[in-house]
Amino acid sequence: MAGRSNVGKSKLINAVLNRKSIARVSQTPGKTQAIQFYLINEKFYLVDLPGYGYAKVPQSVKRTWGELVQGYIESSDALRLIFLLLDARRIPSDEDLKMHGWAKHYGIDERVILTKSDKLSSNELAAAKKDVAQELAANPQELIVSSAVSKKGIDEVRREIATRL
Repeated sequence: MAGRSNVGKSKLINAVLNRKSIARVSQTPGKTQAIQFYLINEKFYLVDLPGYGYAKVPQSVKRTWGELVQGYIESSDALRLIFLLLDARRIPSDEDLKMHGWAKHYGIDERVILTKSDKLSSNELAAAKKDVAQELAANPQELIVSSAVSKKGIDEVRREIATRL
């Protein structure tokens, strides 16, 4: 799971695992400052990468996160899929585009998840999907629309994980 500091990675992880507090949810962006590994049913790891963007930490710390994440992506033999989480209300940032580029560069399968979809109307969500797909040169139909609040898209995320096991 990769994305900005406030995109809802921890909430999505908890929703996908159907648990309330496996991943710690914080009101302060940037609390995940290391790569978090969650062993699921003794079968696979769900990995939470440090967020980027809004974290209230020094620039030197942010740089080390980028190096940590890129190092993990380029060297992990077990990495099968990157979920790139994007806030449905925002266009992809430069950091989002960099993460998307890393997935392509290293040949890692990627699924884009638009989080916080419950905060948009149907028309706004359709426009957001189109805009994000255009920014990423992706098919809008392949974007997963999700909400940890309404549980929208959670089963689709679970299916994506299951197909790689």
